[in-house]
Amino acid sequence: MIHQYKLNGYNIVLDVFSGSVHVVDDMSYDAIALLDAGKTEEETKTQLLSALSRYNSAIPEGEEKYGEQDPEEVLAEIARIREQGKLFTEDIYEPEAFDFKKRSTVVKALCLHVAHTCNLNCNYCFAAQGKFHGQAGVMRFETGKRALDFLIENSGTRRNLEVDFFGGEPLMNFEVCRELVAYARSVEREHNKNFRFTLTTNGIGITDEVIEWANRECGNVVLSLDGRKEVNDRFRRDISGKGSYDTIVPKFQKLVAARGGKNYYMRGTFTHYNPDFTEDLFHMADDLGFTELSMEPVVAKEGDPSALTAEDLAIVSEQYELLAKDMLRRKKEGRPITFYHYMLDLSGGPCVYKRISGCGSGTEYMAVTPWGDLYPCHQFVGEEAYRLGDIWNGVTNTALRDEFKLCNVYARPDCKDCWAKLYCSGGCAANAMHATGDIHGVYRQGCDLFRKRMECAIMMKAAESR
Repeated sequence: MIHQYKLNGYNIVLDVFSGSVHVVDDMSYDAIALLDAGKTEEETKTQLLSALSRYNSAIPEGEEKYGEQDPEEVLAEIARIREQGKLFTEDIYEPEAFDFKKRSTVVKALCLHVAHTCNLNCNYCFAAQGKFHGQAGVMRFETGKRALDFLIENSGTRRNLEVDFFGGEPLMNFEVCRELVAYARSVEREHNKNFRFTLTTNGIGITDEVIEWANRECGNVVLSLDGRKEVNDRFRRDISGKGSYDTIVPKFQKLVAARGGKNYYMRGTFTHYNPDFTEDLFHMADDLGFTELSMEPVVAKEGDPSALTAEDLAIVSEQYELLAKDMLRRKKEGRPITFYHYMLDLSGGPCVYKRISGCGSGTEYMAVTPWGDLYPCHQFVGEEAYRLGDIWNGVTNTALRDEFKLCNVYARPDCKDCWAKLYCSGGCAANAMHATGDIHGVYRQGCDLFRKRMECAIMMKAAESR
């Protein structure tokens, strides 16, 4: 499978199954397209010769023009690359995809919902203001301790374990967070484990004590800010309706400075009201000094005032291109920023297992409610049909776990002909379920935006290699 596109002056050819990316001239670009469409080499050569004048007109004055032998040279080079296994490669992954159910899996990460309550009342919150469509509550230490023991017991020989303090707002139960980290540190060596903690917070409860603890114990912190004051405060308000921007920004700046500007992400959500989300990213970078950035499109029901419209999506697509070009400029000037969705390693990338299986929700990764119930991930919490079991009895709904084992990119018919399938690994099962009622479905709006992000990220890698 081949994917070709033009962006920022580059002709880019992606060979999907080898992962090879080629930046080519106009003639090579057209030749690959013709061959991919089933044309013979002779037919391709004839069409290329007929277009020589067009190719030559694209070459700047003073530079060598194409001659009549060039099509043969181009076809010979394409044949050479093909023989190297970097173009027109076959799909070697599909035969392995449905063997996953037979493989043993270990739990390597937990999302600990230490608080099903929040001190903000964000209108677009998928978690219903932190209560996940259920009752409010906080996790007791004994429950969290048992969750960590469950993780140790079900992690097999895996040494590195991940735990995210999540909510609601986890800092509304900060003391339990501290106690749980202390407990984990006390048993790591005994079980040959290494815990890595992440804190996801809206910032309201950040204090000097929190900063000192988080910067000592948390390998990453995720800080929720939607960007410009008027954008952030449209949705991210407290119970009384007061916006959070003025309260949280100084706290975020203090925390990030204390971390040395590393191992954090500003995590925002853009909606129908700010499809020009790059303005929010640039505000966070240029005005507030944050360089590690993430901005997610809202996932909302059709008809919700915050939901992105078809017109918005066209703007967002342009914004992704604008952002990619601006990031290249910033890097050249020696003041780079990181955008989470453009992080891409073309030299290695994710292992084959992850390319096929996806995020591991419901198998390697699970969410734990304040009362100890297990769900495939935080976005399924509160959906009783997706309850896996609990931390005392383990996974009792084994049929559901097996369904998630097989919820890979090859289990989704709509992914069959998608060039980006080995980058998204089938996408988010929760978004698919909420959009289609089936974890094997696809969230089409999310797919369109993901493909655009990947085109931009690959273009940036191409530009950086020139």
